Amino acid sequence: MMSSKNKIILSTAPFLRQGETTPWIMFQVVFSLIPVFLAAFYFFGLSVLLVTVTAIASCLLTEWFFDTNRPRGISLKDGSTLLTGMLFALTLPPGLPLWMVFLGGIAAIGMGKVIWGGLGQNIFNPALIGRAFLQAAFPIAITTWSSPTGNYFIPRGTNLAWPFMQGEALDTITTATPLALMKFQHQSTGILNLLLGNTGGSLGETSSIVIILAGIYLAAKKVINWQIPAAILLTVILFSGILYSFAPDRYPSPVFMVLSGGLLLGTVFMATDPVTSPITTRGCWVFGCGIGLLVVLIRVFGGLPEGVMYAILLMNAVTPLINRITREKIYGA
Repeated sequence: MMSSKNKIILSTAPFLRQGETTPWIMFQVVFSLIPVFLAAFYFFGLSVLLVTVTAIASCLLTEWFFDTNRPRGISLKDGSTLLTGMLFALTLPPGLPLWMVFLGGIAAIGMGKVIWGGLGQNIFNPALIGRAFLQAAFPIAITTWSSPTGNYFIPRGTNLAWPFMQGEALDTITTATPLALMKFQHQSTGILNLLLGNTGGSLGETSSIVIILAGIYLAAKKVINWQIPAAILLTVILFSGILYSFAPDRYPSPVFMVLSGGLLLGTVFMATDPVTSPITTRGCWVFGCGIGLLVVLIRVFGGLPEGVMYAILLMNAVTPLINRITREKIYGA
């Protein structure tokens, strides 16, 4: 009788496997987002919890409903849907009605992921698809910002409004974002306020320093390609610096451009999505430079004060072409 040590083990490729798995990568990003949510809660209180829970629940329920696996719900275990819900919540204003948040989560998973065939086959970032849907369907609500002050335990804006009803705002204190103040009133915001997050905006537009630290952590863990954030930030600094040098009283400074709005959130967590970003090193640089250039063009010359969402989605659409152009030539071909 043969001993177990003499048995031949037959297997198929791949024979070498990396320790990083999809769930490991997803939950590393989830872990890095916790300080971002804590900073948002510090400034906006209970509304952050309401919006986040609703966004995550909507994404999870939509994924579960369209899951064709047996038993149903297996696709929820990789953490990608949880991450999409968290990122989607960070793109929203704290006072948004919860029923709108729920619809946006359905669009994020249904239109941004399911119709493409599931994880790994979508072209566009699902969280940004959900945000874009709300931007088109409810443009006033999605651009109504609450002031980062007030009672922690009182919902802001129209969080609790009934579907398709105006609803009475529980917190009527609204404010303009730093980008809106700069674009329409040529009024700058202090760098310290931008770093700490004491400004109006989406949940993920609070503390810039927290997002920067999260990006350093993810890059050190090799969860994200550092080339993409580097390309985006260098491009924004270069082109905004050129404009600022010609007319400093008209155009914002490079530091303001980097720290304001959703640029850092999009740079660290959205643009680096491994599914919707290029797979080659050269492609990552092209991809990041394209996003940075589009952000500056939209912010400075466009009709909207912010352009990160559109810049990333447009470059997502170009990603297959970038991969084809920048792929390495096969030796001997």
